[in-house]
Amino acid sequence: MTEITTFDATGNALPFRDALGRFATGVTLVTTLSDKGPVGMVANSFASVSLDPPLVLWSPARSSTRFPFFERAQHFAIHILSDAQADISMAFGRGAAGFDGVSHGPNEQGVPLIEGALARFECTTHATHDGGDHLIMVGRVGRVTLGGGQPMIFHAGKFKALA
Repeated sequence: MTEITTFDATGNALPFRDALGRFATGVTLVTTLSDKGPVGMVANSFASVSLDPPLVLWSPARSSTRFPFFERAQHFAIHILSDAQADISMAFGRGAAGFDGVSHGPNEQGVPLIEGALARFECTTHATHDGGDHLIMVGRVGRVTLGGGQPMIFHAGKFKALA
């Protein structure tokens, strides 16, 4: 194992980011309804928190142009994307068109929902916490929808499939 200094005198955070990239994660699309219409953001910062009550968390980057919509959101949905949904992931990347061309419909709170995800968690914002350059958003899950397929995996800066 090679030891790398995470932060050097120049404040280079790249080794820290590279180390975090060694952890394989699933890929989620988080959606909400804003005063400008439906908004979505791809995130791999997703985790379960509690079974009772049912809580999950995700962490949007404060630097995202979509951040203010999620920071104010009372309701949101987290979609765990399948490996067949790379086009959806790309549609919501930085500067991409978002919902243009992506089939979706609203839930009772107006939150846009997409079809075909491996799982979907429809949430009410339960709590938010400072997370440095991210905001930690804890959602109380009101409804879960399960789908089929294989997960989309993100590792070392690239999308991958299970072997």
